[in-house]
Amino acid sequence: MTYGDIAQRRLAGIATCSEGGAGVTRLPFTEEHLRALTEIRGWMEAAGLQVRLDAAGTLIGRLEGPPGSRTLLIGSHQDSVRSGGRYDGIMGIALGCLALEKLRTEGAAAPCSVEVLAFADEEGVRFPTALLGPRALAGTMDLSVLDLADGDGVTLRDALAGFGCDPAGLVALRRERSDLLGYLEAHIEQGPVLEGANAALGVVTGICGIERNTLRFTGETGHAGTVPMAARRDALVAAARFVIAVSEEAGWTANIRATVGTLTISPNAVNAIPDITVLPLEVRSVDDRARADFAARMRGLGEEIASAAGLSFEMTRTYVQDAVGCDADLSDRLAKAIAPVDRAPLRLPSGATHDASAMSDICPIAMLFVRCRAGLSHHPDEYASAADMGAAVDAIAAFLSTLDG
Repeated sequence: MTYGDIAQRRLAGIATCSEGGAGVTRLPFTEEHLRALTEIRGWMEAAGLQVRLDAAGTLIGRLEGPPGSRTLLIGSHQDSVRSGGRYDGIMGIALGCLALEKLRTEGAAAPCSVEVLAFADEEGVRFPTALLGPRALAGTMDLSVLDLADGDGVTLRDALAGFGCDPAGLVALRRERSDLLGYLEAHIEQGPVLEGANAALGVVTGICGIERNTLRFTGETGHAGTVPMAARRDALVAAARFVIAVSEEAGWTANIRATVGTLTISPNAVNAIPDITVLPLEVRSVDDRARADFAARMRGLGEEIASAAGLSFEMTRTYVQDAVGCDADLSDRLAKAIAPVDRAPLRLPSGATHDASAMSDICPIAMLFVRCRAGLSHHPDEYASAADMGAAVDAIAAFLSTLDG
C-alpha cells in the first residue's frame, strides 16, 4: 500500500468523526473533535512522535532532532465547515505525519526537530473568531476572544475548559522565534489552477490579504404601480449596477478577487420600490496596495452611481487582514523537492486564509498545494487523489532532508 493510499484510508476514517448529515461537520471542542484527536494521535505515534495537547486544543506530535537543533513546524487544522469535505485542513496533518513515518521507515533522520500541529479551529464556524492555536503560538492572540460565545451561549473559555484545556495557560504557549526554522502547511488548493495545468502539486507564493466593507444605497420607496420609472430613486437598481461593475472591474485586474455575497433590501416587498439596499464587498489580493486601490475605486464608483440616481451612499470598512508572503528560501527548497513530480513546479497565490497566515507572525512560512478535483472545496464532494497525496508525502520528506538544523 502506498503512502497516498494510507492517506486516503486515514482521511476516510477520520471523516466519520462528524455530526450527522452530508459531508463532514466537525467543530472545535466537541465530541467529534475529541474522537478526531484519537485518530490523529494514532497517526503521530505511528511516525514515532511524542504527543501532547496544549492549552489551545492543538494536538502536537514532536520528533526530537539533533541536540541544539531548531524546530520545523508542520501543521493545519482538524475542524471543518458545516457539510464540508474530508480533505480541507485535515489532509495537511495526515501528510505531515506520513512524511515523518516515511523517513522513519527508511531509516532516514531529519536534520532538525519537527513538530506536527493539529490546530483546533481555523474555520471560525462555531465561535465568531478563529486561528486560536497559531495565534497563541505566535503571541498575537487577543484574550478578549475567550468571552465570545457560540450559538448555544457557550463561551470559548468554557469550551476550552470543558475540553480539558487551560485558558489561563494560553499566553505561555508563545514560541521563541530563534527556536524555529519555519512552518510548512500542506493543503488542497481549493481552486482549479493546478488541475488546469495538469500539475499534482504547487508552491504557494503568498496568502491574499482580505478586506470587507459594508455598503448602503439609500433612496426612496413608493408604490410599484404609481411612481413613474423616471422619477424613481431605486436603491436596488443602483446596487445591481454596482455589483455588475465590481465583477467587471475585478475581471480586468489579474490579482484581484472581489465578491458581493448578499443583499439586504428594504422594504423587501413585491409591490414597493426598494429604498435601502445594504451589501458587503469583499476584496482579496496578494498585493495589499492593489487591494486598497481597488476598494478606493469601488468607493468612488458607488458614489457616482448613487449620485446619478439621486441616492445617498455609504461604505464602511469592517475588517482587514494584510497579505502574507511565503519565505523565498523555504519555498525554493519546496520547489526542488517537488521537481521529481513536476519538473517546473507551479507557483501560485492562495486566495483563502490558512493557519500559515497567523504563523507568519512568529516564523517564516511555506505552503504546498495539492490538486483537488474541479477545484471543489467546502463541499461533500471535495476530492484529492491517492497519487497526488503520495507525491505530496514524497515532497515533504524530501523537503525535510534539505533543511539546516
